[in-house]
Amino acid sequence: MTKQSQAERRELRFETLEELLAEVDRLVEADRAGRLRAVGNWTAGQILGHIAAWIEYGYDGYPMAKPPWFVRFMARRFFKRMLRRGMQPGFSIPGVEGGTYGIDDMPTEEAAERLKRAIARLQAGEPAKFHSPAFGTISEEDRIQLTLRHAELHLGFLVPDATGEQ
Repeated sequence: MTKQSQAERRELRFETLEELLAEVDRLVEADRAGRLRAVGNWTAGQILGHIAAWIEYGYDGYPMAKPPWFVRFMARRFFKRMLRRGMQPGFSIPGVEGGTYGIDDMPTEEAAERLKRAIARLQAGEPAKFHSPAFGTISEEDRIQLTLRHAELHLGFLVPDATGEQ
């Protein structure tokens, strides 16, 4: 991530999944109109699909093993703070190509629909079958808050441009 992309990144804060869904719709509309800029390293489709993938992992299984105990210890120690303050850009999972999982490129609208389906599972209260490799067992409310913080981080790299300039 460059300093330029960091400077252009939007600071977002979602209180509810409905607010997140409204932002997804706004971004899709901006993309359709040719007014959406990605200011980081990923496309809009990669970002939306990535957020969806990490929700789905709780239901379908995570693609990685548990990190070492000291990483889990530190992650759990800072979990509540992260839920309050948000996530910081630049974190990479060591040894994983691209630094994380779930960054396959796909069309924006397809990725948005995938994300909406994943969010619907959260809204329906479907219990997670798999625990977070880093955070362990978390409450459904914390899963929702984690999703909101994760979405804030990544959707901040998508900038709807009112002027239509690319």
